[in-house]
Amino acid sequence: MTQTEKAALFRKLHSSPPILVLPNAWDAASARIMEDAGAPAIATTSAGIALSLGYPDGQRISRQEMLAAVRRIAAAVEVPVTADIEAGYGESPEAVAETVCGVLEAGAVGINLEDSWEREGKRTWADAGLQQDRIRAACEAARAAGIPLVVNARTDVFLHAFGEESARFDEAVRRLNAYLGAGGDCAFPVGVRDRAVVGALVRAVEGPVNILAGPGAPAIPELAELGVARVSFGAGFLRAALGVARRILTELRGAGTYAGFPEDALTPAEAGRLFARGSRG
Repeated sequence: MTQTEKAALFRKLHSSPPILVLPNAWDAASARIMEDAGAPAIATTSAGIALSLGYPDGQRISRQEMLAAVRRIAAAVEVPVTADIEAGYGESPEAVAETVCGVLEAGAVGINLEDSWEREGKRTWADAGLQQDRIRAACEAARAAGIPLVVNARTDVFLHAFGEESARFDEAVRRLNAYLGAGGDCAFPVGVRDRAVVGALVRAVEGPVNILAGPGAPAIPELAELGVARVSFGAGFLRAALGVARRILTELRGAGTYAGFPEDALTPAEAGRLFARGSRG
């Protein structure tokens, strides 16, 4: 499948049942596990990639290191890959366009773009008009490359509690619809888990909605009933894997036994077969 075909397939997955369950990989091995488990597409997790390379979350990793990780993930699987590019690794539309060019060169067919970033240790909320320009720049870079990039437009209104609580819902809807109007393909109100709020957002937003799911959020069948188009997990899979590793190590340092190793851990042969066919780039 060509990159253009993957982009078209990924776009289609947002508009037809079933709900798109989009796991987030942080390296080639996690991406292959997800592909083998039947994931129709894979997202990267910027936080997971950063942590795996020794950085905290929040665009502390360089654009080059992030794109190198995206390239390894995209080359390891045959399904479409969408890249979490945080806030674009630069505030200007030109910086976002440069990052998108790198994403496409790395083999991915989608992006996740945030509307806030850290500046001098403080979380800064992008002006909605500037964010529209940044999304337009991403779309124009993709058109120039001939790849129908899928843009997941994220607002951090809820996650970072911007503005007055009573105004957040309306502000999120205003921003998300503006971002969709600027060329975004999917709206991502990150930080929302309440069933009623999710349903209200789906009704108010003029396009597909992505919800960050996990423990505490409505189950996937319930999200599908609410009309959610896409479910992602951020760094949830990586944090779960690290939790298992911590549990094993605690047992080893205590009783010295091995019960912490899960029964469904991959055998050496299974792990080896993940890349038996080599890179798919």
